[in-house]
Amino acid sequence: MTILAELQALLGADHVLTGADTDSYTLDWRGRYRGRALAVVRPGSAEAVASVVQLCGRHGVPLVPQGGNTGLCGGATPADDGKAVLLSLARLNRVRGIDTDNDTITVEAGCILQAVQQAAEQAGRLFPLSLAAEGSCTIGGNLATNAGGTQVLRYGNTRDLTLGLEVVTADGEIWHGLRGLRKDNTGYDLRDLYIGSEGTLGIITAATLKLFPLPVARCTALLAVPDVESGVQLLGRARQGFGAALTGFELMAGNCLEAVVRLFPQQRLPFSGESAQSPWFALLELSDSESEAHARERFETVLGEAIEVGLATDAAIAENITQSKALWHLRESIPLAEAELGKSIKHDVSLPISRIADFVRNTNALLQERFPGIGHVIFGHLGDGNLHYNCTRAPGQEEAALLAQQPQVYGIVHDSVHAHGGSISAEHGVGQLKIDELPRYKDTIELALMRRIKKALDPAGIMNPGKVVRA
Repeated sequence: MTILAELQALLGADHVLTGADTDSYTLDWRGRYRGRALAVVRPGSAEAVASVVQLCGRHGVPLVPQGGNTGLCGGATPADDGKAVLLSLARLNRVRGIDTDNDTITVEAGCILQAVQQAAEQAGRLFPLSLAAEGSCTIGGNLATNAGGTQVLRYGNTRDLTLGLEVVTADGEIWHGLRGLRKDNTGYDLRDLYIGSEGTLGIITAATLKLFPLPVARCTALLAVPDVESGVQLLGRARQGFGAALTGFELMAGNCLEAVVRLFPQQRLPFSGESAQSPWFALLELSDSESEAHARERFETVLGEAIEVGLATDAAIAENITQSKALWHLRESIPLAEAELGKSIKHDVSLPISRIADFVRNTNALLQERFPGIGHVIFGHLGDGNLHYNCTRAPGQEEAALLAQQPQVYGIVHDSVHAHGGSISAEHGVGQLKIDELPRYKDTIELALMRRIKKALDPAGIMNPGKVVRA
């Protein structure tokens, strides 16, 4: 019996896709990677996932796990040799339980992030992970890449929001680690090892996640700021003035929002005149546990002082939830506007906040010197030092010509990141996009330890090969 026949016998023919039925799974969200799969399988339980892993192990067939297929580094796309089985976790989409006394929610890996947020809210709680793709990305993918998003400043990355995991190992065993404990000091932290491993060590099938009280009030504002240095100083003032109540702090270059309102006319900047032409904008959010009046007073005081000392030139404060959502929609539409404008060279980097202004200034200059006219599309989560530093076509340049420059652009940007004490991957993962970049910047001992871990947990090398680290 062939492996396809065995998979069909195991899962049912309807859940083993071949040929053209696999096309939507084998193209990544950015359209940069097109692979081929022996089959796409859609198991409906952790036990079925384990059986698929065991079967592939016996046949020596590689496995590529996939969640919502919204990744930006090709981490969930198979190679183009057609040898791998792509394992979709879309059918593992149940909320298994909510414990409001323990403030936890246990969900399967195929749950859409937005569905988890809604389930938490219905229980009177907040699940704070929030990112632009939340309507289509899955918890499994968030865990696989240790996703960040807009509220890392207060609540942390996905790893910080996770208490326990259920994982199918490379041997096809199930680790039942769905413990809702804040303290468990009984050995190595396997949970943190699997989170961020992009399916190269095992397949996460469920997770127990932290919940938080719903905030009593939220205040959101968009500020026009003159430069990155002012944005950094404004962040410092906001931290001092709001403390732990500061939920989000985003920084966006003016051309990012200009593209959004130009391409999506239904959206508007809440400014006119010179403020609308500001070179930079900051988006702040405060979550208050006392009252709307208390939140508003604190917000207006801190922002008023920032304008008085010149850190901001104008501010638009949302008056209601609709206006707040509109401000966040501007920010979250930047990647969509980028996609409308064509392919770009993307960077997801993190830096010490104190060095971000120098990094932007120096790296922009280096790129302009090497590639005159290259575009800079810079935005990200200033509050946690994460920038999406993207490069677009120079005027008159063809898309293919820009993409041909990617190796040199990567070298300039990543060398600059490294020189400023940063990391070349902050929240998008490594995937296949950056796998060959790691040896240039990762400590040799660190990289060797990663390879040993991969070999120990996946000795046959079948778990998402060609991603994160080479054997």
